This record gives sequence, C-alpha cells and structure tokens, in this order.
Amino acid sequence: MLMLLINSCASLKPVTHSSNTSLMGYKYAYITPTSSLSSSSGGVYGNAYGVYGSTISKSINPADVISGILMKNGFILIPELNDEIKDRTIIINYGETGRRNVFWGYTIEITLQILSADTFEVLCTTTAEGMGSTEADDIRIAIKRAMKTIFPK
Repeated sequence: MLMLLINSCASLKPVTHSSNTSLMGYKYAYITPTSSLSSSSGGVYGNAYGVYGSTISKSINPADVISGILMKNGFILIPELNDEIKDRTIIINYGETGRRNVFWGYTIEITLQILSADTFEVLCTTTAEGMGSTEADDIRIAIKRAMKTIFPK
C-alpha cells in the first residue's frame, strides 16, 4: 500500500498535445533562442573520520535539445527566418510553464508551441513534465516527452 502511494505521488502527468494541422510539407525550422540553465545536486556526509561530499553539475540549453530532435526527424535548421522559404518553415517556441511538488521533489513542466512562419498560425502545442536528479534533467526529459508526441517514431 505504501509503495502504491509513493508511486502515485511521483508519476508524471500525461503529455498533452493539440494539433491544428499536420507538419507535412514543412522542411525548415527556426527555434526561438533560449538561454542555458545550469543545475547541480549533491550531498554532504559526515562521520567520526571527517566530512565527505559530492556534487553533480549539469547544464542544458532547451534549444539544443529541440534542435537535435528536429534534425533527427529531417528538418533543416535555419539561423533566421527567410522570406523565400517561410511557407515551408516552422517556428518553435519553448517555455517553462510550471512546477509541481511530488513526494520527494518536484517536476518541471514545459510547453512547446509550433507556428507556421508564413502565417504565424499555431500548428500544434504540446505540454509535458519531466523529473530527474537535476533541473537540467527535468527539462531534458520534459522536452523529449513533448517532442515524442509530435514525432512518435
């Protein structure tokens, strides 16, 4: 019974996804720049012989994770919007949209919004949570979960 309670407190919410149209026909992608986040976790332990500790530091730039997934799925990344190809270009916006306390920590929720560069129409929006050992892990997990609903293969 206790194990069921612990598992239910720490489970991630299902990924939500709303799509107005297919991404078929889009070949290029522009990702709104994001800044890097560094995070660390660790602990200090002591006994009669001394104090010991260790930390793990990780960093993430959400745009880098999104870029890799898009390239893997055949998109060509462009450094700036180009009028000549805007009818075949998507714009990806990233945002952190929440935190939720769970039994032994918290989750981070992110939202990705994909727009048509030609019309600025929202093509799809997806929201996902992540939970790892650091905030960088939380964000990486959330992005991968969100992108999996866009590119399920």
